[in-house]
Amino acid sequence: DFLRSVDMYYDRAAKLTSLSPGLLEQIKVCNSVVQVNFPLKKPSSDPSRPYDVEIITGYRAQHSHHRLPCKGGIRYATTVDQQEVMALSALMTYKCATVDVPFGGGKGGLCIDTSKYSVAQLEQITRRFTAELIRKKAIGPGLDVPAPDYGTGPREMAWMKDTYEAFVPDDLHAAAVVTGKPISQGGIHGRECATGLGVFYGVRECVSNADDMARLGLTPGLKNKRVIVQGFGNVGYWSAVFLEEAGAKVTGIIEYNGAI
Repeated sequence: DFLRSVDMYYDRAAKLTSLSPGLLEQIKVCNSVVQVNFPLKKPSSDPSRPYDVEIITGYRAQHSHHRLPCKGGIRYATTVDQQEVMALSALMTYKCATVDVPFGGGKGGLCIDTSKYSVAQLEQITRRFTAELIRKKAIGPGLDVPAPDYGTGPREMAWMKDTYEAFVPDDLHAAAVVTGKPISQGGIHGRECATGLGVFYGVRECVSNADDMARLGLTPGLKNKRVIVQGFGNVGYWSAVFLEEAGAKVTGIIEYNGAI
């Protein structure tokens, strides 16, 4: 599975270090995982019942507290489970450490299909999830700061921020409880396209290596390179925009429900 794959690559890298086995194991393991289950009251599909109740399951993994706050996205997808958030939180720890960003790794999500809920229901679910994280002390500006991920965006971050401010009114830094907020709610310019810009920088550096390109029978640089984008959410969209602007040609886009 995903977590096993992440651990396998970690173990390979660990063999190249001179650190003690105990310390390597401490770096590897996920420090804490919170699972929450809460009810959602929905209009009944049966006229004999006033309403139906659906149980929503959510997770938040905090892989490393060596540097705080923990940092990582909140995703809404039917694939979300404990193993996935543990694996993704580990990757967040390693990424932050690699570039010396002073955060620990975190990740979370809800196991839901967002297309099956109204906006009002999604707001209700998001606010209840945030309240559950607050109750378990699994969110806070100095402890664990979520961000948008698959299936979420500035709207969900605004709901989470507002809920946190309502439940923790004495926290002077409450606005910093999430990143990726709308500009009007304390977000920053450039956040929306930042991840896609990072993809662009990575691709640009890869194709600039003349030796690597020669092995592939290609010329260095992005100009006239053909690109297929898999996934056309926030990251895929902005990656395509920057690649096009640099001279590449986007010839295909693949999404979960079709491709062109």
